[in-house]
Amino acid sequence: MFAVAYMTGILPIKKDGSESAISDFDEYTMVNPRKYSEYVGFTEAEVLALCKKNNIDFSLMKKWYDGYSFFGYGNSIDTDDSGFLSIYNPNSVMKAVYNKSLESYWSLSSSADNLLNYISRDYSGLSKTIAELIGGIEVKVDTLDFQNDLTSFSGKDDVLTLLIHLGYLSYNSQTGTVHIPNEEIKLEFQRTIRKTTHEETLLRLCQSDQLFMDTIEQNADAVALQIERIHRKECSPLHYNKEDSLRSVIKLAYFTYKDNYLQFEELPSALGYADIVYLPKKNSDCPALVIELKWNKTAKTAIDQIKAKHYPDALKGYGGKILLVGISYDEDNDSDKKHHCVIECVGDSE
Repeated sequence: MFAVAYMTGILPIKKDGSESAISDFDEYTMVNPRKYSEYVGFTEAEVLALCKKNNIDFSLMKKWYDGYSFFGYGNSIDTDDSGFLSIYNPNSVMKAVYNKSLESYWSLSSSADNLLNYISRDYSGLSKTIAELIGGIEVKVDTLDFQNDLTSFSGKDDVLTLLIHLGYLSYNSQTGTVHIPNEEIKLEFQRTIRKTTHEETLLRLCQSDQLFMDTIEQNADAVALQIERIHRKECSPLHYNKEDSLRSVIKLAYFTYKDNYLQFEELPSALGYADIVYLPKKNSDCPALVIELKWNKTAKTAIDQIKAKHYPDALKGYGGKILLVGISYDEDNDSDKKHHCVIECVGDSE
């Protein structure tokens, strides 16, 4: 007979029937750690203090290792205006402090070897969802049916729920959605997805790689055709013309950006916000991409908006070539919703 038991582990207690005695346990998990949220990892205040002490750029530390957010708990100094507590990966933060180097330390963990197995499973919708996540899109997930183990999967949601518990995904309990939390985990997904043998995933990879090539080579017709294909296939008629859906189409189409680019959404300029900008990494010779997708307007109008609102000016410190990509379709006069594209070059090539 035990009066009290305290158990720890990556996964919740294995489900074993509705009347099992283990239902007497109170569980605190990555899906809902409740009052123990601040102990899952380092809080923002703790990381800020570490950065000050060790002369490390806090904004970069946040980009690399933040992204796990829990709602409704934590001290007021650690929660944001929306009531979310921001939590950092403690193992990686300490390695970054010790090594004076911000990089991915996740690949050194044993769970990294299993990511390919999880995301390559042949469940309906999983390939698209992984592409959306890598592209920076939040996706819905049902965590309730997960059997709390590493083998009993019945579909896409079970895989996503496991990835929450393993730290690969961050769960928003208010919206019921998941996203890849930070730069470190994004790199792991990008590295792993290149190793897949899953046919549908391989096709998505090839199409995204080709889209980048067509964009850089200013093959406007090919770019328009591929965006049109993804828009038709992936967007329901109900959401076809919504601003958020249009942005998601771009992110899903260019989801392999991580190889050569950093992705920015709503990047502020003097007169507005650029929808999607892909800025080349330091070791890349690719041009920057500023992309605008419009409906019931011409592709040239999208280009004119980019210029009029000085979106390229948001790329401060970047002196290389910039491609302005305007994509449009007309739902009123074209029953096929045929997409059109105009690509113009500005920057050091002019």
